[in-house]
Amino acid sequence: MPYYRAAGEIPRKRHIRFSGPDGGLYAEELMGEEGFSSDSSLLYHVHPPTAIVKSEGLADAAADGGVVANHPLLPRHYRTQDMPAGGDLVLGRQLLMANEDIRISFAAADAGSELYRNSSGDEAVYIRSGAATFESVYGTIEAGAGDYVIVPRGTIHRWLPAEGGLHALVVEARGHIRPPRRYLSQNGQFLEHAPYCERDLRGPDGPRQSDGEDVPVIVRNRAGLTRLTYAFHPFDVVGWDGYLYPYAFNIADFEPIVKRTHAPPPVHQTFEGPNFVICSFCPRPLDFDPEAVPIPYNHHNVDSDEMMYYVAGDYSARKGSGVSLGSITLHPSGFTHGPQPGAVEAVIEGLAAGKTSTDETAVMIDTFRPLHLARGASQAEDPEYAWSWANAARGRLGGQPEPGPGF
Repeated sequence: MPYYRAAGEIPRKRHIRFSGPDGGLYAEELMGEEGFSSDSSLLYHVHPPTAIVKSEGLADAAADGGVVANHPLLPRHYRTQDMPAGGDLVLGRQLLMANEDIRISFAAADAGSELYRNSSGDEAVYIRSGAATFESVYGTIEAGAGDYVIVPRGTIHRWLPAEGGLHALVVEARGHIRPPRRYLSQNGQFLEHAPYCERDLRGPDGPRQSDGEDVPVIVRNRAGLTRLTYAFHPFDVVGWDGYLYPYAFNIADFEPIVKRTHAPPPVHQTFEGPNFVICSFCPRPLDFDPEAVPIPYNHHNVDSDEMMYYVAGDYSARKGSGVSLGSITLHPSGFTHGPQPGAVEAVIEGLAAGKTSTDETAVMIDTFRPLHLARGASQAEDPEYAWSWANAARGRLGGQPEPGPGF
């Protein structure tokens, strides 16, 4: 995190004796990145955070063995509204696509999760609908629709959905997820040109205090899932301080950057991870040059695969493609994509009728290694999506749309 926070009770200096009411010393736990060379936080526990009494391996239903190459090469469209609902936000994740750097999953969660620690990398959870209480060793975050919740690697936490559950996109990195470096000063402060700032980030209320013995925690590392049983409840923190902690950022607080003509996706970048970026497409003024083409141009991302999650509003550039709210599309390297034929003319007509802004919200992930496809997600795939541009073009020319060949 780019700025300092403190919560609860902490001593006047680091690594000095800090005693509780009974005279016993609190146990320090330093959560630090990159071998003591990057951000960290120092937590103070009532009990030693090292005391485990049991370890057992768990089957991993979302293991990477369930992914295959995107071959033959095709753009893809998944309807998350057709995916099974239920379960929790940890073990109920349904893998969509993955590579060496990232796993992208969907969850329609209606149950609380067990305590969980991802030791393989940071997570970014985007909540499209519903709400949840996020509890961690740092404290509590109340999260709702439009929130990104960034969870640093190694944070013990759990998700408790509100009544009615939630729909969420889950990004699991093989590294750290951070604000883009170009938004920050050399000392870590958000710069004036950044599309959001420190005031927009919500840290945890805390710290938490929970009692209990023999408490299980699911831990993910690169070998898979393990259930470790701790002698004492991990939520026994009396205070912490530092630059490393979970936080929430709502997509509605992203300030769109506009140009006279259409701006490329880097202006929408919200976070960066190892070999991927996360972008937020938000309602914004339409391009205002009198001769502007006010929607995306056809483009070929020669170095990246592009995943888009359509979360709110009306995505005018894709009308007629079958894409709707809850859809996820994948446009891979090797394929040129863009608006539906006729979409440019339709938006220009809207401008003539007085329309001045977009009404669309989407989360985009660009990866710089090819994304492989989860076999289990095929049940929600639209098999006609790849041919939607051709069908629309033929329809405009007076021909009859034709289904594409099977695959």
